[in-house]
Parts: sequence; C-alpha cells; structure tokens
Amino acid sequence: MTSTLTQKIQHFYDTSSELWEQIWGEHMHHGYYGVDGRQTKDRRQAQIDLIEELLQWANIQQAKQILDVGCGIGGSTLYLADKFQAESAIGITLSPVQAKRAEERARELGITTAQFQVADALNMPFADNSFDLVWSLESGEHMPDKVKFLQECYRVLKPGGTFLFVTWCHRSTVQQPLTPDEQHHLESIYRVYCLPYVISLPEYATIAEQTGFQSIQTDDWSTAVAPFWDLVIDSAFTPAALFGLLRSGWTTIQAALSLGLMKRGYQRGLIKFGLLSATKHSSSTNSQKPH
Repeated sequence: MTSTLTQKIQHFYDTSSELWEQIWGEHMHHGYYGVDGRQTKDRRQAQIDLIEELLQWANIQQAKQILDVGCGIGGSTLYLADKFQAESAIGITLSPVQAKRAEERARELGITTAQFQVADALNMPFADNSFDLVWSLESGEHMPDKVKFLQECYRVLKPGGTFLFVTWCHRSTVQQPLTPDEQHHLESIYRVYCLPYVISLPEYATIAEQTGFQSIQTDDWSTAVAPFWDLVIDSAFTPAALFGLLRSGWTTIQAALSLGLMKRGYQRGLIKFGLLSATKHSSSTNSQKPH
C-alpha cells in the first residue's frame, strides 16, 4: 500500500479500536438482521449471526489453516479458530494496537493456535498454498489495488481451499454510470473511513475470474445488514461513547459524526454489502517461496 494511506488506516484503527471494543465488543463488522433486515436482536448476536450465515452461505464446514485478512482485534479469527478447532489461525492488520489487543484476547480465551501480526495484505509474508480458508470480512474496501489484493489471497490459498470475501461496494454500473452526486457521496465516505475507492460486486467477480478462482459465487446482503448503521448511530451518542470519542481524537470524532453517510448510502441503493466466495482449483500449483 502507499505509505500515506497505510499510515492513515493505521492511525484510524489505532485510535478508534479501543472505543469500538468498549461500546460494541470484539467484532468490528456489520450484523445480520435476517434476509429482509427486520429481525430484532442483540447487536453482538447479530454480528455473530453474520459470521455463521456467511459460513453457511459459502458451505464452509471445516478449516484447519485459517487466514483472516484485516482481522481487527481478532473477533472473527478467534471465533473461527474455536469453532473449527483449527491447527492455526493467523490474523493480519495494519494496526499494531489491534494486533496487540488481539494477542491479549487470544491469551484471555486460551486459544493458543491463534497468532496476530502487522502485515500488508498486498504483500503478505506467507508462502504460496498456505491456508485452506482465507477470510476477509470488511477490509477489501481499504485496498488501493483490488487486483493485487485478490491475487495475494489466491496465492496463499491452498488448492481446494475456500476464499470468503465480504466488502463494501457501490452499486453496479452496468445499466447506469455513477452520477456526480453519487460520486460525491462516495468520496465523502472515502475521506472519513480512509478508503482509496470501492468498486461494484460484478467488478470483483470479474477480477476473481481473471485471477484464476473457480466456483465463484456472489450475493448482495445490503438489506440484511442495513439496520446496523441505525444501531451504531444510536450507540455513538451515549454518555460513555461521547467520553470515549473525546479521548480518541478528531479522526474518530469525524467518523462518528459521519455515520449517516453510510446509512443514507444504503437507503439510496448506492452502498452495497457484497459477498464473494470462490475456490482454488485442486490442480493449481505455485512455487512454495514466501513473497
């Protein structure tokens, strides 16, 4: 990644992760509120339900070597490591604060197979064909080179393994290009959440196919997760959260004040919650050299 973007992302999560954990817990991702988005449930349960629904959707029933790309403070990594009794589960993040907290949480939970490290997802420090599950939940939107990101995920995935990728997208532009107003809306989101740009789910599917992935399937769960932002907005302005925002600094305050951008993005059909799962063909071969 470019050093400036890397520094911005690192700073964003270094300063906001403690507050997020305090208010919301260990899972730094959307919740699942039923296919129609109308189920009422505890917000942490909604986030766990999202993980379970994703595993069911992608038909993932076991995983021994897991990589969580953009692991936050280890919520998904530790959940998957425990669920599948994995031999190893590695989480990578750009934030040293997140990696340290994830290691602490692993020790607290007694999950000795989990490890966390600071690493760039566009140049991962792992050998080819290392993991039978490569999991990326809401980190792809931060990647400045979407093609290189999927190529790296493909490289480290074992033949026969599964890639499960969930990311913020914009609507498909097949029928109609983005309007200037939509572009402006997206640019406001990019600025607040340290994103270089997002693309559409059909574009991701094309990249995945060109990269060599097989059995590609995609889905749009925007309706199922959209209520999440109402709950985030409500929780951001409680006394405890407001105190935490003041301590976290301007970057986090700005993000909190801009939560409505995402809510309105979903409402107008501009923001999409995109899913992509794929496999690496069992006959695929790569050299076993670390990059």
